[in-house]
Amino acid sequence: MRDLTYFIACSIDGFIGDPEGDASAMVSLVDAEFFDFLKTEYPETLPTAGRRPLGIDDLPNKRFDTIVQGRRSYDLALKEGVTSPYAHMRQYVASRTLGESPDPDVEIISDDLVGRVRALKAEDSAYGIYLCGGAELAGALVDEIDELVIKTYPIVQGSGMPMFAAGFSVTPFTLESHRAFGNGTLVRTYRRQR
Repeated sequence: MRDLTYFIACSIDGFIGDPEGDASAMVSLVDAEFFDFLKTEYPETLPTAGRRPLGIDDLPNKRFDTIVQGRRSYDLALKEGVTSPYAHMRQYVASRTLGESPDPDVEIISDDLVGRVRALKAEDSAYGIYLCGGAELAGALVDEIDELVIKTYPIVQGSGMPMFAAGFSVTPFTLESHRAFGNGTLVRTYRRQR
């Protein structure tokens, strides 16, 4: 059974972007030390288009071979003319409104999202599944998330897009590790309590 990992960046007050989902305020805080961590520990979470100019597109995947992302996250790439943002992984986009995929390497999940994710988790693989943004997608899959990797940046937004858009429910997780960086970023890893 593979793990579904919600690998997400947020502000101190738990927002993953502004009210429209723009996370550029956090991206601007990535310094050399933190980038080295991402490159070493989670290289596959860096989009293909960003890896190539940095000369790191040959780095092997360490943790994930599959990505499930929401429509808004995928739209960020589409706005830049990129139809396959994570070409180094199997790509799925959860969307009820995006009809046909604009790229043969990107599969649209338009119905039974939970069932499709459960099928992906049941596959035999040494790698996990990267859940990449958004609040609605994470809210829909909260019961399927096995691990949380939360990159908390040293900013307060006051409002914005939350990590989860879901009804109230207490879901216990256990802190497995934490790491602080010189730029004030904190990375915490939690495992779902079973």
